[in-house]
Amino acid sequence: MSAVVELGAEVERFEDHLGPGAVVVGRKAGGSHPGDAESPRTVNVRQSGTTGRFLLAVLAGLEGDFVLDGDPQLRSRPFGPQLRSLRSLGAVVDGEQLPLAITGRTMPGGKVEVSGDISSQFLSGLLLAAPLASGPTEISVSSSLVSKPYVELTLATMADFGVTVDCGSGLRRFVVPESGYQPSQVNIEPDASAASYFFGAAALAGGRIRVAGLGRSTVQGDLRFVYALEQMGCDVQVGDDYTEVRRVGPLRGIDIDMSDISDTVQTLAVVASQATTATTITGVGFIRNKETDRLAATATELQRLGIDCRQTDDGLTISPGPPRPTTIETYDDHRMAMSFAILGLQNPGIVIADPGCVAKTFPQFFEVLDELRSTPGGG
Repeated sequence: MSAVVELGAEVERFEDHLGPGAVVVGRKAGGSHPGDAESPRTVNVRQSGTTGRFLLAVLAGLEGDFVLDGDPQLRSRPFGPQLRSLRSLGAVVDGEQLPLAITGRTMPGGKVEVSGDISSQFLSGLLLAAPLASGPTEISVSSSLVSKPYVELTLATMADFGVTVDCGSGLRRFVVPESGYQPSQVNIEPDASAASYFFGAAALAGGRIRVAGLGRSTVQGDLRFVYALEQMGCDVQVGDDYTEVRRVGPLRGIDIDMSDISDTVQTLAVVASQATTATTITGVGFIRNKETDRLAATATELQRLGIDCRQTDDGLTISPGPPRPTTIETYDDHRMAMSFAILGLQNPGIVIADPGCVAKTFPQFFEVLDELRSTPGGG
């Protein structure tokens, strides 16, 4: 929201019977030009790699001069594959990492390749920007594609705003028309990634968690996390507008490829540490390039707890055991803090260092977690 306001949109927040919402009144955004009071226009995306990679592509297709910047943590994260693709379409961007100086202009469209094995956000950014071009854009994925459900979510959102992308069934080639977008009204589902911590809490603590508004019609891939818990022995119910997880017995370890639900790797690893047999997670070597090296960080902190956790090139193997009291380092990564916090529901002495890092995506996380602890009957 801050970014689109910086680009000239008006955002009016409201709350009704459905909960909080916002009306966004856009106008054709543009950057600063020579002689403007502020030249170039700076957009700060803070710690959000998603926002940065989406806006990079969009800004490259708008008229004017921009600087895209973010917090120090984000400045170290990769943008190279997306930059190469944009430049092949004629974008003018100075730099390889944030801050990036962008000379925006209407791009002509055409054919472009993008790598998909580091982050699906590179592809999603190109898809979101392509309708702004002056001609059709054909995007091909030049490598394996990770986190495919997020690309499906991107395509569904574009369709909500009147853009139909021809992509066949393999998510390898996308033809995007130069149609622009149409205004629309959309309902934003509860965040399946954020919900995973509470589903994991039910698995660990032996309780029951129901999340309303998140059901079988979701386009969010991270809801598949509950089926991993089901394989581990939990009872899972996915209704039209709710999902419920209930622990019904001992947890068992599983072997699982999590390439499509990589944001829930840390949560599953923590749950797996309290199973009865070992768990092996594969397909997620690319999460070493997230807010931190998430494989190394997860293994290090589980070992700090006394849990045997081994890294592989593309995953983790967790051998369960009783956790010992310790302080968990979070590496300025919100998902480290939230994943390891749920272990403290039944294990005294788990301390989370720098708990404020959850503000990136879930500022009220610890207040909500406390409601689980204090709910009569553990419901």
